[in-house]
Amino acid sequence: MNKAFNNLLKHLGSLNPTQKERAYQLLKRYVEPTSSAGGRLINEMREARFKEGFECPHCSSEHVVRFGKYKGRQRYRCKCCSKTFTDTTNTILYRTRKGDEWITFVDCMFKSYSLRKSAEIVGVTWVTLFYWRHKLLSALKQIDIDHFEGIVEVDETYFLYSQKGQRGITERKPRKRGGKSKHRGISREQVCVLVARDRTKATVSKVSCMGRIVKSKVNEIIGSKLSSENVLVTDAWRAYKTYAKEKSLEHYRIKSDDGKHVIKGLYHIQNVNSLHSRMKKWIDRFKGVATKYLDNYLAWSLFIDSRSNESTKQHIKELLLTSFVFEMTETYDSLRQSKFIV
Repeated sequence: MNKAFNNLLKHLGSLNPTQKERAYQLLKRYVEPTSSAGGRLINEMREARFKEGFECPHCSSEHVVRFGKYKGRQRYRCKCCSKTFTDTTNTILYRTRKGDEWITFVDCMFKSYSLRKSAEIVGVTWVTLFYWRHKLLSALKQIDIDHFEGIVEVDETYFLYSQKGQRGITERKPRKRGGKSKHRGISREQVCVLVARDRTKATVSKVSCMGRIVKSKVNEIIGSKLSSENVLVTDAWRAYKTYAKEKSLEHYRIKSDDGKHVIKGLYHIQNVNSLHSRMKKWIDRFKGVATKYLDNYLAWSLFIDSRSNESTKQHIKELLLTSFVFEMTETYDSLRQSKFIV
């Protein structure tokens, strides 16, 4: 036994980093089998999802009874709509036979591993992980805030419109590694992402339109979260000035041409611009993101930025629990065939 163990240690030393990570994850699953690790997580997810009362995911009725088991999981039947379901119906884990593999995959997401490297570690194909990623992010992007407090910094940033992964593009030549816009400055080739953040770090980051931001999009994205008690701080773009005037909001405009970036020692947009910088640097590692998935990546970026990019057990569990609470009905086909609509 000692000889076999010594041989194992000897071979471990000859593995490359990815193979060592794979061996570590397999060993961890052996030491902490699914019944203890994955099983506990499923139970916590169930409690988080139904903490306000057990209800049918199809019709929201509370008249639910146990209805046997399905592949080891408790099955339920709704007495109102007569449909059956399990704890994972309409969640990221629906029709997924993997448990601990999800934990391993989220660990890889925090570590910013590529899909192919993650696939080697998790033990499934990279195509499967692509859909796992977007199922999880489709749920995660449903996180929202109720309202902003105090000073709200608002500014936009831009990404080049991308059809990455799409075949049969006829309106233009394919780009390599993201490419460049044909036009100087801001044009309709640029996707506008509006970012608003208050001093408590409550943040909204969403794709708004193509080209320059317009007043109607500002109202659509953050209007319901602002009140007369908020102070708006923006750059000098006229859409913000018009919007603030119409809503009777106190408004400070930062005019970079004047070389003045702080007004009264308090009003600035440095927090939101810093977030722009971190967000773009983080997204650059993907060598281009398809615009139809950009909101997903923005949600992912916000989540890990708020947790300092640290892959801890608590952060991994928090990501899974948070995404599990939201209804997720996306399928592989709906994700693949989705289109960018503004």
